[in-house]
Amino acid sequence: MVPLILALAALIAVALPAPGMFLAMGLGIAGLGLGVRSSRRGSGAARLVALAAAALAALGVVLAATRYAVTLVALERLAALAG
Repeated sequence: MVPLILALAALIAVALPAPGMFLAMGLGIAGLGLGVRSSRRGSGAARLVALAAAALAALGVVLAATRYAVTLVALERLAALAG
């Protein structure tokens, strides 16, 4: 249950302003690790929920990293325009 909460929090944090992307990266990594760990211990439906949480957490990390990369590119373009 905790990995699922962390994964959903990571997906919500991606949409938040400035510190959201860093929060999403941290929550996503934690959710991914706990999801994979829980999937090895659980059985049946619990394993499926843990793996779904790990997948959602990985999606949150990818979205946050993409947002970070887009921010760096935008800052580079602004610096080039400024001279």
